[in-house]
Amino acid sequence: MRFLEDDEADDPILSVVNLVDLFLVICAILMVLIARNPLNPFQSKDVIVIENPGKDDMTITVKNGEKLERYTSTSRMGKGGGIKAGVTYRLPDGNLVYVPE
Repeated sequence: MRFLEDDEADDPILSVVNLVDLFLVICAILMVLIARNPLNPFQSKDVIVIENPGKDDMTITVKNGEKLERYTSTSRMGKGGGIKAGVTYRLPDGNLVYVPE
């Protein structure tokens, strides 16, 4: 009877079964990470992700449906032609009020 117990402990198939279980757990963890990602390709919501806000290497990623657009900040100052359209005031409670001219 003792020989039967030793044969079960040395069975290589048990090691393969343990590896399959390990890979299933890893796959489940990866699927959860993909589902929690705001830029999930299976999600139809529109999302804006801001990385490193207020820093020199700030990046903004905008997801509209299946379209991704990435904007990176530069040290250049923005230029453009336009006219003043109004004034914005900050109230004591932190709200902003825009007053068109």
